Amino acid sequence: MRGYQGPAILSYGFRPFFLAAAVYAGIGISVWLPLFSGDIAIPTAFSPVDWHIHEMLYGFLPAVITGFLLTAIPNWTGRLPVRGGGLAVLVAVWTAGRIAVFFSAPIGPVAAGVIDVSFLLLMAAVTAREVIAGRNWRNLPPVAILLVFFAGNVIFHIEDHAAGMADIGLRLGVAAAVALISLIGGRVIPSFTRNWLARENPGRLPVPFGRFDVAAMVLSLMALASWVFLPQWHGTTALLLIAAIAQAARLGRWAGDRTWRNRLVLVMHVGYAFVPLGFLLVAGANLFPQALPASGGIHAWTAGAIGVMTLAIMTRVSLGHTGRPLAADRLTQAIYVLIAAAAAIRIAAAFAPDSGLMLLHAAAGLWVAAFWAFALGYGPLLWRPRADARA
Repeated sequence: MRGYQGPAILSYGFRPFFLAAAVYAGIGISVWLPLFSGDIAIPTAFSPVDWHIHEMLYGFLPAVITGFLLTAIPNWTGRLPVRGGGLAVLVAVWTAGRIAVFFSAPIGPVAAGVIDVSFLLLMAAVTAREVIAGRNWRNLPPVAILLVFFAGNVIFHIEDHAAGMADIGLRLGVAAAVALISLIGGRVIPSFTRNWLARENPGRLPVPFGRFDVAAMVLSLMALASWVFLPQWHGTTALLLIAAIAQAARLGRWAGDRTWRNRLVLVMHVGYAFVPLGFLLVAGANLFPQALPASGGIHAWTAGAIGVMTLAIMTRVSLGHTGRPLAADRLTQAIYVLIAAAAAIRIAAAFAPDSGLMLLHAAAGLWVAAFWAFALGYGPLLWRPRADARA
């Protein structure tokens, strides 16, 4: 942090982006249901469903990813963090994208698309610059995933403008998110679990990263790629089932059952469990389309894996990097319960058409409560300097 004299909110990437993501996650879902039911209208060129999907996948989620990467990269590379004016520019470009998509009807879908996709391209360039300058080649995969997100966003805009609905762009964004959770989760979950167990609960530890993890990730990437471009192919179904088994086995090797006393660690295991569940449910939708709707598996990945894992990362990073103890207080535990319940109810809504609308409203309310609880509870920490700044 050498030489930085600006506001604390711009001193590290997690501060503005985690706060913006939490606020926007609540806004997006609060607007979504009345928009879907026709009670309100917004000046977007997207259909209500596509606006909801796009703003969760390519609006809210990239803000969380950016906050995490801008905080992790200095640890990976040894370089100073992006901060001050440079960080403010990134926040402004992300915000411009949200405004452009919201007003895409009056300003035109092409102009809105150009403004929106520029953020992911800019973030990929910033990440690549830091990794290359630090000669930290093992951390190039996040750059590749950011470029996949960028490509998915471009395709999403093109498909929606040409056909009135997104298809490949939707699945590509979901697949990129699952791949990123598999990559980053596979690093941090066993690491945090091992550190805590070795100190507080000696005994069985997570199995170190090895060939099995590589195989599970390769199988998952193959299954996701096949699902993006050939979602109904029988080979895709087989790959999805194999990936579900591999990811479940991978999670089982991380000793999550021994972390009940540490909610900050336990919630990451819970969040990651939605990854194999999503593979299983999407495969099941191909095998039994009348009984298992595809939206169940997709929401296991989005509301479940993305929702729970983002809040798990956001709370832990915010506590650690603001100088607070790494312990889940009552508010933090309430956030975890709210988001896990939101995910479970949203998945259940896909399988209960008679009660679907009621369950959708319940899941939406819990989602909004979880993210706005983060914004209200953690916002003051993000605005203020570190607790140990004076020391």
